[in-house]
Amino acid sequence: MPKTSKHDATETFEAEGYEGHLQELGGYTVAFETYTEDADLASLFAGLPDDRCQSVHLGYVLSGSVKFTFTDGHEEVYVAGDAYHVPPGHTPTIYAGTEVVEFSPTEALQQTLEVVNRNLEAAAATGG
Repeated sequence: MPKTSKHDATETFEAEGYEGHLQELGGYTVAFETYTEDADLASLFAGLPDDRCQSVHLGYVLSGSVKFTFTDGHEEVYVAGDAYHVPPGHTPTIYAGTEVVEFSPTEALQQTLEVVNRNLEAAAATGG
């Protein structure tokens, strides 16, 4: 059976305030994520339906906290020790000191990340 760890993950992504280690496992991607700065990530999902993440996530908060805001406006906050299920149609807010492990269907995650990466590139090009 396939397995991975933060140190063995095949894909690493670093940006200001973020470090992620990702590995695809049988149609799902596991992401070991660390946040060192507070960040409302809503703007990164512009261009997706309802300008929201279109992937489901199952996760566990190792430290810190994460907030998800949904299309209907309600918010859910998860803290260290919480396991969570987040359906499509959300935007995340992350806080410094947060570490999570998330499992997401690879295909839906990749489609979402294509838009997120374009938005990151556009923001970098305009200095935002």
